[in-house]
Amino acid sequence: MATSGGPTVRRRRLGAELRRLREAAGVSVDEVCQLLRCSVSKVSRMENGRVPVRTRDVSDLLNLYDVTEGEQRDALMALARESRRHGWWHSYHDVVPAWFEIYIGLEGDAASIQVYESQLVHGLLQTEDYARQVIQADDLEVGEGEVERKIALRMDRQRRLTAPDHPRLWVILDEAVLRREIGGRAVMRDQLEFLAKRSELPNVTIQVLPFAVGAHAGLGSAFSILGFPDSEDHEVVYIEEAAGSLYIERAAEVRRYKLKMNHLLAAALRPEESVQMILSVAKDLR
Repeated sequence: MATSGGPTVRRRRLGAELRRLREAAGVSVDEVCQLLRCSVSKVSRMENGRVPVRTRDVSDLLNLYDVTEGEQRDALMALARESRRHGWWHSYHDVVPAWFEIYIGLEGDAASIQVYESQLVHGLLQTEDYARQVIQADDLEVGEGEVERKIALRMDRQRRLTAPDHPRLWVILDEAVLRREIGGRAVMRDQLEFLAKRSELPNVTIQVLPFAVGAHAGLGSAFSILGFPDSEDHEVVYIEEAAGSLYIERAAEVRRYKLKMNHLLAAALRPEESVQMILSVAKDLR
């Protein structure tokens, strides 16, 4: 059993395996609840990889599922221990809500990230000044120290784009993203020029969805699709909301969002045309 990836991906892998073993053993969720003295919702979160599982609980579950010895048990116990380790982002725990911690972990292990953004530049492509304006607008009561910590986290996330294990990032921006002057003309101009510069990276592609397209497959909300290097780690669709997030993992629903993304890619300007538009808008802000 492969154990590559960070703790978030390993939690997902462990949860999926525990669910498979439970179903193969014919054990009900209620029986698991009785064994662990927990709620049905907690079992669901464990099997979906949303929360870490105590190694003692994993051991008890494996006994219940009649996995009492051998390489499979050893591998799962090792996976349970590894899944409880802190990720690199733990030092930012004071400014990272639990619902976003999951995303950071998935993003950090993703081999591919496809994004449609309708309102804002994606966090992996924001400048510090642009990010500052976005963070302050999102939380009117946020303190200066917390703002700077959140910016530092965002910049740390961006460093992976130029790391040896960089992901393939493909971002579609609605034209509205380019036209909305976040932070004023100077901040927005610098942000647009930064986008054009980032598009020169071999692993980064940026496309613009122009207003002229009219109705399109992305109407409704922004979303991201994350893919992983190990085939056993299925793709995840991430949708961020005002007070939390939604993770879509069922194959049929993921396919629906992949179809949406394909339609958006076809409707958007070609990458070189997109960069030309970005730089044209930036020029108008001088």
